[in-house]
Amino acid sequence: MMQQYLRIKGEFPGMLLFYRMGDFYELFFDDAERAAQLLDITLTKRGQSAGKPIPMAGVPYHAAENYLAKLVRLGESVAICEQIGDPAASKGPVERKVVRIITPGTLTDESLLEERQENLLAALNQVDDKFGLATLDLASGRFIVQQFSGLEALQGELERLRPVELLLEEDNPIAERLGLKRGITRRPAWHFDLASAEQLLTRQFGTRDLGGFGCNDQPLALAAAGCLLQYVAETQRSALPHIRSLRTERREDAIIIDAATRRNLELDHSLSNQPQHTLAGIMDRTATAMGSRMLRRWINRPLRNRQAVAQRHTAIEELLEQRVFLELQESLKEIGDIERILTRVALKSARPRDLATLRDTLDVLPALQSQLAPLQSPLLTELAKQIDTHPEEHALLAQTIIEQPPMLIRNGGVLATGFDEQLDELRNLSQNADQFLLDLEARERERTGIASLKVSYNRVHGYYIEISRSQSENAPEDYIRRQTLKGAERFITPELKKFEDQVLSARERSLAREKALYEQLLEQLAESLAALQQCAEGLASLDILCNLAERAESLNLCRPELSDESGMQISDGRHPVVEQVSREPFIANSIELDEQRRILIITGPNMGGKSTFMRQIAIIALLAYCGSFVPASALRIGPIDRIFSRIGASDDLAGGRSTFMVEMEETANILHNATDQSLVLMDEIGRGTSTFDGLSLAWSCAVELATKIHAFTLFATHYFELTTLPEEYPGIVNVHLDAVEHGDSIVFLHAVREGPANQSYGLQVAALAGVPKAVIQRARQRLEELEQAAQQHADQQQNQLPLLFHETPQNSVVEQALLEINPDNLTPRQALEQIYRLKTLCQT
Repeated sequence: MMQQYLRIKGEFPGMLLFYRMGDFYELFFDDAERAAQLLDITLTKRGQSAGKPIPMAGVPYHAAENYLAKLVRLGESVAICEQIGDPAASKGPVERKVVRIITPGTLTDESLLEERQENLLAALNQVDDKFGLATLDLASGRFIVQQFSGLEALQGELERLRPVELLLEEDNPIAERLGLKRGITRRPAWHFDLASAEQLLTRQFGTRDLGGFGCNDQPLALAAAGCLLQYVAETQRSALPHIRSLRTERREDAIIIDAATRRNLELDHSLSNQPQHTLAGIMDRTATAMGSRMLRRWINRPLRNRQAVAQRHTAIEELLEQRVFLELQESLKEIGDIERILTRVALKSARPRDLATLRDTLDVLPALQSQLAPLQSPLLTELAKQIDTHPEEHALLAQTIIEQPPMLIRNGGVLATGFDEQLDELRNLSQNADQFLLDLEARERERTGIASLKVSYNRVHGYYIEISRSQSENAPEDYIRRQTLKGAERFITPELKKFEDQVLSARERSLAREKALYEQLLEQLAESLAALQQCAEGLASLDILCNLAERAESLNLCRPELSDESGMQISDGRHPVVEQVSREPFIANSIELDEQRRILIITGPNMGGKSTFMRQIAIIALLAYCGSFVPASALRIGPIDRIFSRIGASDDLAGGRSTFMVEMEETANILHNATDQSLVLMDEIGRGTSTFDGLSLAWSCAVELATKIHAFTLFATHYFELTTLPEEYPGIVNVHLDAVEHGDSIVFLHAVREGPANQSYGLQVAALAGVPKAVIQRARQRLEELEQAAQQHADQQQNQLPLLFHETPQNSVVEQALLEINPDNLTPRQALEQIYRLKTLCQT
């Protein structure tokens, strides 16, 4: 047996091997030691190898899913090795075979997946600075490719997609460059061969070529897709009929959001690790799990196609006007996660309760169609057609699956009576056994005179007659001893043996028949897979629109107006997350960005709300282009191609980068990639270095954004020197977050006002934070000294100004000469002569 184990284990050296032995999955050697540590299970020893005991650990097969879920969450991969031979017919070890491989990116079992999160497997192909990325959600069959250039683009896509497993070429160092440590699977270089990939993909989709998928101009992405498909085929060890097509995404089709901005805006992952404090956490009240997953895709990829976005707005508006969204949501609550169920149908791993859920979902569709019938917006009309009612599939499931089926098919009792005549006959034979046994027991008690005689059954010994040891001498001659126990004897009779053979044979044949019929049912459903997958996608989209209608009503959101003109006008805008989690009333603020107001220099105290104000502008813009209503009383918004943010930073210790270095890299990314249609948030640029260095950098960045890039920018700063920028450069405007002093304290008004702030209130904020009064008082004294010194220095500089420029007192010869020159009448040569003359006068 151990030779068999070592041979199979040799094929899967990097994985834990769950080796089926009876009712347990066993692990040996290093696998056992790792599993015992990861799963907190007992480590034992059995037998010897090279004179040393063999480490061994195991888990019950019926509870294996709980252990597998824990291992997958820890990033482990597991090969499942089952007994496929008949133990009774085997002379040596029972034949075993690895039937599937479970890796973090190839999960389909309901118990192993997060219900409202996608589980993405990705493959990355790189040539120089160009990348091809393929992603697959195996649990739904959604297969997407894209190709792009630049490390910044790659980081942004990986942050958006967050794959749980990433396939990379063996020698590719990109994981180390990006600091990726978990979920990396290395594949041979030839797995990324383009010709092989095209052959694999066309065979999978049943097409002559890949032209219909719009990806012929993305060779790197296609090579990655081929590697990914080959990996999935190896791990699943079965056909993959639910992967029917390939979608091509292009970065320019969506508003580009880099990795740092995604983290700063907390779209679906909170910096405080609280999911409810994210945009998705506030906006997600979907009725279905597949709707929740799709909503996160919408939020993470706002569209630039304004026609598609406007269709979503129109659909939400109609749902609100007709008040039908509440009725639809009640129907949608009865919809199961059929997107993932259909994948299990395709892989033939669907359980009876999966099919019952699919049946109950299809049962809801006619009522859903009647609710959609009066609606006229183009998107809702299209979704109604996409969902359909699927009466044939519903009828098939209704007549085959019982109302409340057991969890597993292996014990039978799943298929309804009347579905198959042969199955009904076999069931009747096995089910009537109980009455036969009762009758037999009564007859034998009467025949033997032994009142305690029992007729029973167990899986090991089959049917038997049990008599206590004291009464066993009175057993009739036709009783054949089967087993001796401490206090009883068990017997078999020719009549009971004949009945046992009939019943056990009927039970086995009944289970075999039911399993075969169940397999046929799955194959029959798989023929309708494409239409049912379209239905699932339509239901998820409808769920999102109803959810966004409910959110619009509950959160007081308004429909945005999409404009062809650049800019953004927000009336009474709010931050949807802060508004919901804050205990205090949220102060709404308006903003106007247009050709005359492209950059807002935002000043005000710490804790005054500058960062919240900037984030809410970005989130309002993002929600508008997701297709949602927005938290404002009105919004008019023009085209946006990218959203950037430079808000907060921390040391990257692993990468050896200081806070200031991280800040400058993010700033460089903005200055290199922003355009006149970008929205830029910049908070406290330059604070990580000396005052003069930081001020100079902040000043220069603001000027670059104003004069060259012309991006719509919110520029928060504590450098009051920047408030003079509007005097020098057009398109720059000062605004501030208001606050008032109350004694030695401060009251934040969180209201945006025109003009610069008059002070920063740093000491008052420190006092609010609990800094000791003695420290605050000492700081106040020092502040007064510094302000006085600064004023004296300024006065001194003013008095010394003539000396700095080598000027002489008023009415000097040089000044008189300057007054006599009329620049408008000078030729270039005469101007040069005058400069030499003035220089000579200065020297004398």
